Amino acid sequence: MARGDFDPENLSQADISTEERDKLVAEMMRYMLFKLHQHPGVPVKREELTQLVTKNYRQRNLPAAVITQAQKKFATIFGYEMKELQRSRPSKSNNVRSSQQSTTESKSYILKSMLPEELRTKLVENKETSHFLGLTFAIVGIVQLAGGKIPEDTLWQYLRRLGLDEHDEKHPQFGNVKQAIETIVKQRYIQKEKAIGPEGDMIVYELAERALDDIVNGRLKESITQGFYGE
Repeated sequence: MARGDFDPENLSQADISTEERDKLVAEMMRYMLFKLHQHPGVPVKREELTQLVTKNYRQRNLPAAVITQAQKKFATIFGYEMKELQRSRPSKSNNVRSSQQSTTESKSYILKSMLPEELRTKLVENKETSHFLGLTFAIVGIVQLAGGKIPEDTLWQYLRRLGLDEHDEKHPQFGNVKQAIETIVKQRYIQKEKAIGPEGDMIVYELAERALDDIVNGRLKESITQGFYGE
């Protein structure tokens, strides 16, 4: 094993003191909690977490080891899953201009409560922001029912039927409606790409990695079933 290499699952093998090790893990956990408070629901790029370590240390596997240890501590101390997300790639099409980042920046992390869904809904989820979650589910549902991809103009046609207008900047629940949708993009439920349509450039929305989460999928299917069958 080359110098600076060690098993990322075993941080104790790193050539740093216990105090330094604990400090790195604590700093990463504080950063994740700060980001959760600053931008709720928005994943933190792996590159950001890596830079917390590499600014002072050069061991190649050290960032991965610190992330692994932070994940373990979040689970045991806070009851949070520090979940790794693999950034979804846009569907292959000759008409789509990819704006995705390189694969080295494709991973990110979010914090999710490990409580069972019933308890999480009762004790953790913020009732004041439930309307935004409803908007998220509505948009994800529209995109999913459209086959996983939908032109921006078509999405707005559906949203107008729900009483939402792209020019509305003072909606009573969502404020600026366009910015609300941009937040859903940042939270990685959907992603948008430039494409070439019959009349020139256009924007296409596709499902992103968080829309493929088992819990989100389960809730979405339940909502669709209720909507169609009234169950």
